[in-house]
Amino acid sequence: MYKEFALNSILFQRAVYPPEDFKMVKKYGLNILITIDDSLKSYLKKLLTQVEAWLNAGQISKLVLAIMNVETREILERWQFDIQIIDENNKGLGKETKQKTESEVKNEIQAIIRQITASVTFLPVLDDECSFNVLAFTDKNAEVPAEWDDSDPLIIQNPEYVRLRSFSTNNHKVDAIVSYRLGLYDDQK
Repeated sequence: MYKEFALNSILFQRAVYPPEDFKMVKKYGLNILITIDDSLKSYLKKLLTQVEAWLNAGQISKLVLAIMNVETREILERWQFDIQIIDENNKGLGKETKQKTESEVKNEIQAIIRQITASVTFLPVLDDECSFNVLAFTDKNAEVPAEWDDSDPLIIQNPEYVRLRSFSTNNHKVDAIVSYRLGLYDDQK
């Protein structure tokens, strides 16, 4: 499940959790760090099980991981994954698409995981203690578990954007973008 590895990579690379809370696993031909923190593992499993159900039902259009300052609740970064469903006739995005091999999908997922890892070179250092929130943008008819709350979209004011590579499977296409506030840490220059 590439979503699990993408979320874990972001949480590790952006130091939302300490490095000792992660272990290395081999997936998609890469060494990827995943959490060993039981509460985080449980949260991500529950979250991603629901996201997978919405994805299989074609009821999700966007998944967002927002990183925020624990004290001020200010949104520091917003990792957005736009999801376009390819229908059962393998038509999506307004055109017929060819079936992808497992190797092609793996290579595209490798590329986005590498970009997440490389993000530390262009994103501001997050010096403050941070937490995160995950938002799922679903169809209005999607069944939402009772423990899920509505939220505002957690938009960053005056953001800078970096578009990441797109990737697709035979069922959906994902466009990724990370945004962060301009001048967030001007004193780091």
